[in-house]
Amino acid sequence: MELKVLQRRKLYDGKVFNLIVDDVEYPSGKKSVREIAEHHGGAVIVPLLDDGRVVMVRQRRYPIDKELLELPAGKLSPGEEPLHCAARELEEETGYHAEQWHALTAIYTTPGFCSEQLHIFLAKKIHPSERGQSLEEGESSMTIHTIPLNETLEMVERQEIVDGKTICGLFLADRFLGRHSR
Repeated sequence: MELKVLQRRKLYDGKVFNLIVDDVEYPSGKKSVREIAEHHGGAVIVPLLDDGRVVMVRQRRYPIDKELLELPAGKLSPGEEPLHCAARELEEETGYHAEQWHALTAIYTTPGFCSEQLHIFLAKKIHPSERGQSLEEGESSMTIHTIPLNETLEMVERQEIVDGKTICGLFLADRFLGRHSR
């Protein structure tokens, strides 16, 4: 279905996303409005310790006013390579760095209204970095948790882990590891 964009307006230019409103016309001639949260995307990391535990973060998410257990992740800077972002965010949020990286996939989080694409990586052979964590002000209450991968999958089934990018990353990492030697 090809839509004709009649007018595009940027209503908001934000730190995390921009709000775009398009007036469009369908091939039938009917007109409508499309609202887009324009986002630069990000990287998600499944940091796997040698003993099979996943390094996760617990943080309060302001929009839903809840603490969530999640994989480390962060926003891409304009023009930044996803792997560079993943390595930076892993160190900033967890204080670890990785020697091995495996690209698992890239997903669109909510393509009905948002352009955000997240690149999901498995990080192996991880070790504490010399610099340690380097949290942003809004991340100051973030805590680190290490949980066996198989237990995280059970936590998903019990709805103890409910973050979409985390669920996707955990299941893809488990599948990847099942196909390759652990």
